[in-house]
Amino acid sequence: MPAIVSVPIQPSVLTWARSESGYAIERVANRLQVKPEKVEAWERGERTPTLRQVQELARFFHRPLNVFFMPSPPQVPPLAAEYRRLPGVTPGQETPELRLALRQMINRRETALGLMEELGESVTPFTLEAHPSEDASAVGARLRAALGITNEAQSGWRDEWQAWREWRAAVEQLGVLVFQFPKVELTDVRGLSLLRFPMPVVGVNSKEQPESRNYTLLHEVIHLMFASGHEETSALNEKRSASEWETMERFAEEAASHALVPEDVLSAMVGRRPAIWDVPTVKQLARRFHITSLAMATRLRASGFMSWQEYKTWKQIWQEFVATLPKRAGGFAHPVDMALGRNGRPYVQLVLEALSTNRITSVDAARHLALKFEHFDKLKTALKGGPSGAVIDE
Repeated sequence: MPAIVSVPIQPSVLTWARSESGYAIERVANRLQVKPEKVEAWERGERTPTLRQVQELARFFHRPLNVFFMPSPPQVPPLAAEYRRLPGVTPGQETPELRLALRQMINRRETALGLMEELGESVTPFTLEAHPSEDASAVGARLRAALGITNEAQSGWRDEWQAWREWRAAVEQLGVLVFQFPKVELTDVRGLSLLRFPMPVVGVNSKEQPESRNYTLLHEVIHLMFASGHEETSALNEKRSASEWETMERFAEEAASHALVPEDVLSAMVGRRPAIWDVPTVKQLARRFHITSLAMATRLRASGFMSWQEYKTWKQIWQEFVATLPKRAGGFAHPVDMALGRNGRPYVQLVLEALSTNRITSVDAARHLALKFEHFDKLKTALKGGPSGAVIDE
């Protein structure tokens, strides 16, 4: 029986790889099926793991194997220097799932910029700005005008999936990469934005229901507008107090709701205020705009169709109603649909263009899209058929 050979790795590199991935020692030990004390001994340099264990660590941390054989930890900027301040997320203490999602989206953006330079393509500048001194409804109207979504087009959308496809495509035309990220709980993060220009990024949690994604998407675009107007910076550098930041969040929420639901259309649809705002009435309005009932109630409150007390009462009834609903069953998505949903059409098209002009290899393309090359013919066909509205929940 061959002897089990340990491999020499720097303890500091192992500690860095674990902490940068956001994992506690106990989770690493559980994955490798060893005692936590053994992992601690590795990090102190008292013992060394086997090659198979290092390979498993590389898979678990989503790191190249060669990283573990470096003489010292690589110098990388903090993730919190990339994304906007998020409610309930402490910079440097992100969950492992969120940290992985952030790294993947950052890498995709860098890949896109590199491929565009290689292909000689120019980057569409994101020029929209917003300032908290403005009226939120005016900011929302300005965003909607820039997106080019008309009332007639919106009213003609078949369902919430088409609504998501159209809003996403419109945002992408502004020079924004729109990605979806999986495996992060909605209670942690629903959406985020990477405040890098040019080509900023909006990330939407793939666990979001389609009628919720539109609101999350536009909410994050408002934050990009703040950053473009030098009113907002990354989570690492944001200095506002909790109350000041709450005001910014409420502004973004209201502006996004005005972009989704124009004031004149809402006024015409509501007409006379009903005596009581019940769940069916709000649901009917929400379906017209392919948004959630809660988002519609928030919009009604913002325009004064609901008082704060009416809103609080309705919200309590709504939450009780939602608690009685069965959970939606997850469906199966083809790898091509998942690749389109995760990466977005502009990024996918860019990778395929680089492949067709021999700027990258098929191995590179498969890695950039996290899709086996055997699916690429189907991917090209799907691109010709129009934007993907695929559900992804990996």
